[in-house]
Amino acid sequence: MPRRKITSKEFVEQATGVRLSAHEKLCAERMKHIQESIKELSKEVKSLRNEVSKGKGAVAVLVFVGTLVASIVGFLNFK
Repeated sequence: MPRRKITSKEFVEQATGVRLSAHEKLCAERMKHIQESIKELSKEVKSLRNEVSKGKGAVAVLVFVGTLVASIVGFLNFK
């Protein structure tokens, strides 16, 4: 059975299809990598948010203790 000769237009369409599928595969891999990076960054942001909240609480406690100490020292100096 002899092979049918393809026209130049058909050849271009086939070559374009091959290039497109290779490009789509490359883009899909890049998107997967980007999504993984975004998930990792999201986890890091959550952990940093928790650490900042703990830091704010520690600062509030230190300010409260400092206020108590200053009040006691001030009260003792008036006597």
